[in-house]
Amino acid sequence: MEQRLSCFVDTYTKAIKENNAAIFAGAGLSIPAGFVDWKNLLRDIAKDLNLDIDKENDLIAIAQYHYNEKGKNRHRLNQLLIDEFTQGTSVTPNHKILAALPIQTYWTTNYDKLIEKAIEEEGKTPDAKITQENLSINIPRRDAVVYKMHGDLSLPDQAILTKDDYEGYNEKRPLYTTALQGDLVAKTFLFIGFSFDDPNLEYILSRIRILLGQNQRDHYCFFKRINRKDFTTETDFHYAEIRYQLKIKDLRRYSINALLIDDYSEITEVLSAIQIKVLRSNIFISGAAKVYDPKTESEVFSFVHKLSYAISKDKYKIVSGVGDGIGRIVISGALEFVFTTKYRHLDDALVLRPFPLAVTGKQSKADRNLEYRTEMMKHAGIALFIFGNKDDGKGKWKLSNGMIEDFEVAVKQKVIPIPVGATGFASEELWNKVMASPLLYNYPNNPDLLDALKQIGDKSKTDDELVNQILKAISILQNNF
Repeated sequence: MEQRLSCFVDTYTKAIKENNAAIFAGAGLSIPAGFVDWKNLLRDIAKDLNLDIDKENDLIAIAQYHYNEKGKNRHRLNQLLIDEFTQGTSVTPNHKILAALPIQTYWTTNYDKLIEKAIEEEGKTPDAKITQENLSINIPRRDAVVYKMHGDLSLPDQAILTKDDYEGYNEKRPLYTTALQGDLVAKTFLFIGFSFDDPNLEYILSRIRILLGQNQRDHYCFFKRINRKDFTTETDFHYAEIRYQLKIKDLRRYSINALLIDDYSEITEVLSAIQIKVLRSNIFISGAAKVYDPKTESEVFSFVHKLSYAISKDKYKIVSGVGDGIGRIVISGALEFVFTTKYRHLDDALVLRPFPLAVTGKQSKADRNLEYRTEMMKHAGIALFIFGNKDDGKGKWKLSNGMIEDFEVAVKQKVIPIPVGATGFASEELWNKVMASPLLYNYPNNPDLLDALKQIGDKSKTDDELVNQILKAISILQNNF
């Protein structure tokens, strides 16, 4: 990945973690799902007007010309929306990634429902704002708000299509303008599949530029580089290149930074990197201990406390199933950091999912625990394994089968496992397995990372040395995809 795109991944990940990220989706996001762009939506309309759609740049004018010719009747335009955007389509990989990210604000000029569908498939609740009246009513416990700036296929007669619609936008939908202005001031936007030819957005951006001057928040958009092979003559290519560069420079007036790509597949690559980086900020800790030999109970508690405190201090979030003998110490270490830090919230440090003691219904406890582990692991990108033993029911101990199942679930979900072999028991067995074939467990080929993993298995290391090596491994994984 190019350095500029890599820097953007870091910047946008930070905005997501701070709940300051937003998405603005244009037609380009939905086209891979099989939906048409504006040009193809209006192709037959233009043909009826004896116009060549491929020679026209003002597509809004085409819709207006048709509206005028039909005596202010927009039935055919409305039917076009229904015909083109109600076909059964699946969400794209980009939709899936965006829905999986903890982003709460989506703006779109698209009429389709793919964003809402992707959010629902992720097990979340979207709150779609289709009309101005929707803005004052909130769906309970919503996970994301989807602002349908130009309407929705469910209300085609109210969709923004013609010049009349655009010119009257600020009179008929002023609250959308106000809401978008507020979000553009307060959040970092990523524009995807957007051409920046929309007059409504240009008006809103210009107002913010005038109001804030040189104090605008940075936003980002994907732009595909001009390719010579897409043009028949050198003159056409040269002209397109000049216009392309001028467009990119003009967007800087609105503090919108172009992320240049050679192929649209790179968008998926960038979004995947953001998703991985966000997830790897969440550390699942699997630990269980009935016995502590050769260490004492207090020595084990001290190590676990230091580890969870250090993870929280480095601004990672801990995910825990509250394993027997270990879970409460994990919690105490994180809590100590939270309560000694003035600007830290408990939800920023801990996600707790204690395993159910009993299971009712037809599902077995083993099946329920597996389902529970799978759900819990969705919230993490890295999994630590410490100790790992349990009572065998005969007064002795055995390896923790729950930890081994945690490991298998983590590997299946492509969560990077870091067994702390120095703690012994099941963790040591898992460490040996990872050390034998690290690439099989999604480890990048990074010598420093492999050295840290080796150190984590050294029982002669002090607690502080082990904690430092664990944090080193986590830090390296944050920047290696």
